Amino acid sequence: MGIKLLYLFLLVSFSAQSQIGQESYFSEAIGKNIRKYTKNSQMAYAEQDFERAEFLFDSLINNVINGSYLDNFKVRKLSGRKIELYKFEKPIFLMTYASWCTPGVGEIPALNEIAEKHYKDIDFVVLFWDSKENVRKSTRDYSKRINIIYVDEKENTNDHIVEIMKHSLGFPTSFFIDENKRIVDVRRGVLHPYNEKYEISFELNYNSFLNGISLLKNLGDEEKEHFASKQNP
Repeated sequence: MGIKLLYLFLLVSFSAQSQIGQESYFSEAIGKNIRKYTKNSQMAYAEQDFERAEFLFDSLINNVINGSYLDNFKVRKLSGRKIELYKFEKPIFLMTYASWCTPGVGEIPALNEIAEKHYKDIDFVVLFWDSKENVRKSTRDYSKRINIIYVDEKENTNDHIVEIMKHSLGFPTSFFIDENKRIVDVRRGVLHPYNEKYEISFELNYNSFLNGISLLKNLGDEEKEHFASKQNP
C-alpha cells in the first residue's frame, strides 16, 4: 500500500512539474514565431490580401500568444519612479501605445468611462514606448483611474523583452491579462476613418473595451465559483 501511495505521489508531482515546464512567457512564445509571422504578414499586405493578413494575426494570437504569461520588466510612472509590471495585482487591461499615434476621437473618452466603472476589479494600464516629456503631453486626457507608465528605450537598449513587446504587434494593442499574469486575449485597436464622428468612434471603442473587460471579469467569477464549490461540496 505504501509503495502504491509513493508511486501515486511521484506521478502527481511529475505531472505538475511537467505542466509548469510547459508554461511559456510572452517573449519566449512570440520570439519563436515572430519572424515567420512578419514575413508572411508583409507578403500579404504587399499583395493587398488584407483578409489573409488578418487571418495570420488572429492565428498568432490564438495559437501562440494566448495562454502565455506576461513577462515582468521594469517601467516608469509619470513621476519617474521605477516599478515592476507585476506590481499590478488585479487582472490587467494593458494597452501599449506611442505618443506619435493619434487615437480616434472617441477612444480615450470610451476608455475613461470603462475605467471609472470597473477600476475596483481591473487594473487599467496604458504603457507608452516613449520619453517622459512626450508621454506627459500625450496623456493629459486620461482618467486618474488609468495607470500611465512608460519605457524609454534609451534606458533599455539591451532589454530583449521590451524590444519584442514593442515591435512585434504594433500600436495600439490591448492585452487582457488575468490575475496570474496569463494572457487571455490580445486585440488591435479599433480601426475607423480618421474623421469618424465622435459618437461612432466612442461606441466602437467602448464596445471593444467592454468585451475584453467582460472576458476578464467572467474568468474571475468562474474562479470564485470553483473555489466556493470546493469549500462547500
